Amino acid sequence: MESCITPACQSARDIFHELEEHYDEHNLYFQTIGSVLEAADALKVPHRLKLILTQPKNEIMIHFPVQMDDGSWQLFKGYRVQHNNVLGPYKGGIRFHPEVKLDEVKTLSLLMTMKCALARLPYGGAKGALRVDPRSLSPHELQKVTRRLTAALGSNIGPDHDIPAPDVGTNAQIMAWMADTYINFSDSSKKTTALGVVTGKPLEFGGSEGREKATGQGLVYVLDALLPGMQMDIGQLTYSLIGYGNVGSWTARLLKDRGSKLLTVMDHTGAIYNADGIDADALAEHVRATGGVAQFKDAEAISNENFYSTQVDLFIPAALEQMVDLEHAEHMSCKVLVEAANAPTTPRAERYLLDKGVQILPAILCNSGGVTVSYFEWKQNRQSETWDAEDIDARLKKIMTAAAKRVLETAERLDCNMRVASYASAIEHIDKVYKVRGVFP
Repeated sequence: MESCITPACQSARDIFHELEEHYDEHNLYFQTIGSVLEAADALKVPHRLKLILTQPKNEIMIHFPVQMDDGSWQLFKGYRVQHNNVLGPYKGGIRFHPEVKLDEVKTLSLLMTMKCALARLPYGGAKGALRVDPRSLSPHELQKVTRRLTAALGSNIGPDHDIPAPDVGTNAQIMAWMADTYINFSDSSKKTTALGVVTGKPLEFGGSEGREKATGQGLVYVLDALLPGMQMDIGQLTYSLIGYGNVGSWTARLLKDRGSKLLTVMDHTGAIYNADGIDADALAEHVRATGGVAQFKDAEAISNENFYSTQVDLFIPAALEQMVDLEHAEHMSCKVLVEAANAPTTPRAERYLLDKGVQILPAILCNSGGVTVSYFEWKQNRQSETWDAEDIDARLKKIMTAAAKRVLETAERLDCNMRVASYASAIEHIDKVYKVRGVFP
């Protein structure tokens, strides 16, 4: 693999050398903190801030046993990483996936710190994960595992301390079980606000209008703000999607309403293509029924290589991390890469695409709609209020548009790409808060 010689890598190497820790340029966490430190260097922020951001405040690891339906016992491993809380309580999703690793969770917690700061939300960054395949569990087992996880996390989460939300492999039902478990452990004086321990809950149990579509809706608002400056019309665009879960499917359905044409989709079951456009709503129904995009009747199956090489205006990865590496980038033919997923593009792929003239709209901007509407849910829970869908959309559009304009202004001021600009805008805000609050003691 090629050696890292970029200023971002060198800055990260220097910091980790100072901390007497080994720097691994091929590790997702080190790659991400390298980009963050590149932005910090561009701003010339105090060295103390770079040290603070380099490592999470807390890395929590838990193990707990659960008896399965057949009477056997399984031991589960979970994580909760709390990166920074200078702006407010920790906030971040919790994913259920059989291959989660600590460095992956650390990376996502760092990105949540940056995301909340960029959107100017009163939250810090956190992330959680449980090493499990939720599709392998019965509904009864899934509920037991979820409740046991919540109990194991204990006081490490709470509506004033750390607020989880859905992520890969989790959903509103799992959030409802987490909230119910937490409420049952809360003392009577805190049961009203305890409902806000998680967001992304069902509407019937403290959830918010607009939360299910929030990430996709926020992404569309970002495109509304940025595409005109690129001389692109959202009503005449073609695009590709990686992933057709919550984020991917809602993005497609909302873009369909704007007139954009979905040409090809890839997920864990395969890739499909239709030159005349794929019906986003029909595909969503197919995925709900079958679990993936494969064998969708109104599209043809294609190879992964043909998926990446399909010529489109927008290429939108909306699945897991690092789905676009250098090999994929060399096949891609798009004008703009829109990061709906967290950290979907490797540094080598990013450098290649930028050199090729492809614009990259960074994840901490594009997918911050989810945490923004989570913030709205949290506020409604704390204030015992219910906001209507139109109010939610209007508030979301205001925040997403302001964040997009912030990134554009920062990119122009620092003469940098949009990823560095998004991190720089976030770091500027964090730096100002540290200057006001100071660093204890």
